[in-house]
Amino acid sequence: MMSEEIVNKVKACGVVGSGGAGFPTHVKYQSKAETVIVNLAECEPLLRVDQQLAERDAEDLIKGLNCAMQAVSAKEGIVAVKEKYRKAVERLKPLLTSGMRLEYLRDIYPAGDEFLTIKLTTGKSVPPGAIPISIGVVVNNVQTLINVARAMEDQPVIHRTITVTGDVKNPVTVTVPVGISFRQLLEKTGNEIREGDAYIDGGPIMGKLLGSLENSVTKTSGGLVVLPKDHVLIRIKTQPISQIMRVAKTVCEQCQLCTDLCPRNIIGHRDLKPHMTIRAVNYGKMTESQVIKGAILCSDCGVCELYSCPVNISPRRVNQAIKQELQKQGIKYDGNLSKDDPMWEARLIPSQQMARRIGLKSYYHQEAPLQSGILDFNRVNIPLKQHVGAPCEPVVKVGDVVMPGQLIGRIREGQLGANVHASMAGTITAVTESGIILEKGGAS
Repeated sequence: MMSEEIVNKVKACGVVGSGGAGFPTHVKYQSKAETVIVNLAECEPLLRVDQQLAERDAEDLIKGLNCAMQAVSAKEGIVAVKEKYRKAVERLKPLLTSGMRLEYLRDIYPAGDEFLTIKLTTGKSVPPGAIPISIGVVVNNVQTLINVARAMEDQPVIHRTITVTGDVKNPVTVTVPVGISFRQLLEKTGNEIREGDAYIDGGPIMGKLLGSLENSVTKTSGGLVVLPKDHVLIRIKTQPISQIMRVAKTVCEQCQLCTDLCPRNIIGHRDLKPHMTIRAVNYGKMTESQVIKGAILCSDCGVCELYSCPVNISPRRVNQAIKQELQKQGIKYDGNLSKDDPMWEARLIPSQQMARRIGLKSYYHQEAPLQSGILDFNRVNIPLKQHVGAPCEPVVKVGDVVMPGQLIGRIREGQLGANVHASMAGTITAVTESGIILEKGGAS
C-alpha cells in the first residue's frame, strides 16, 4: 500500500495509541521517520497483555510494524522486548523481515517509558519538552500495531484485550467490546466486587484510580488492577495534595535520592529535579523558574515517591499539580538536553525489586492466562472521547439499529481526534455529550 492509503485506513478505523496515552495513530503516521519502535517492554508490574498478544498475534504485530514503517518511510523497525518474554521472542524472531530486528531489554523499571525505550534501543535521546518524531523515531504499543494490521482489512477498533489482576480470585486476560463497564468486566470474569477494594484502570503505578466501576473500558484500558483500599499505592493516589505539601515541608531532608534515580533526569533532562522542586514549593518560590518548569518533564513513573524517598514524600503528585497549573497559564518548558549521567544505566531499577518495594510481589504468582474468543455483553456505553484531542461528533440517534464496526462517532472537522465505532450489534438507546449507549434488542 501507499503511505497515504495506510494513513487513511488507520484514520477510518479509529486506531489510537493503546498503551494509555491514546494519541491518534493516523496523525503520528503523517510524519516521516527513520525508525519505528515496538514497545514490548510492558514494565508495569502485574500486566501481561502485551507479551501475551505478541505471542498469539505475532503475524499481525509484524504486519502492523511493516505498515507503520511504510507509512513513515522508515528504514528500520525495532521490536524492543524484554529477553524474559521468551515465548513472544520465539514467535516473533522468524517473522522479522528486512530492516527489522529484536532489541533485548533488561528487566528494569520503567523500561516502557517512551523516552527510555528509545534511549535503550537506539542510543538517541529525545530532547526535554520534545516528542520522539523530533529525532526521527515513532513508538507504537503492541496492541496499537495489531490494530493497524487489522485496519488494513477495514476492521475498526471495537475490542480491547485487557488483564484483570491484583487481589482477585481469577486473574485473567480477556478480549471485550469497547464500552462495557468495569463492573461487567469483573462479574464476567468470575471476580467478586468487595467493599474494601479499590480499582485502577491501567498499570498499578501509572494507572488511574477509578472513581466508579460504571466507568467504561476504552481503547486505552490495558489493565484492571484490584488492590485493598489500604494498600500503599491506593493511599498515595488518594492522599490530598494539601497533605502531601504539608508532609513535604515537615520532613524533606533534601537527600536528593529522588533526583539521582529519576529516569528522565539521568538521561539528560536535568531541569527535572524533584528535590529542588520540593524545596522551591516549601519556600514558596512558585515562580516561572527552570526548577518549576522542569516539572513538565515528569513522566509520572513514580520512582521518586515509591522507591527513592526515605520519608514518604510524593514528588510525583507535586509535579502533577505544578504541570496542571502551568498548563492553565500556557507556560511551556524551554530548556535543552544535557549530558547523560555517566552511571545512568546502573541507576535503573530492577522490576522485581520495584514490585517488592511497593507490596506487589505477593501477586506475581498469577499468570492471568489469555482466554480465546470475545466475551459477550448486552449493553455498552461507548465514550466519544477515548483519545487525545476533542470528543467525536455522534452520527447516530436514539432508535438506530447498528452493526459491529459501524461508525457512530466521527472526528470533528479540523480537530484532533479518532473515530468511534459500534462494538456490538444492537439499538442506540441514548446519545449524550460524553457517550453513546447501545443495547441488544433496544431499551427494556
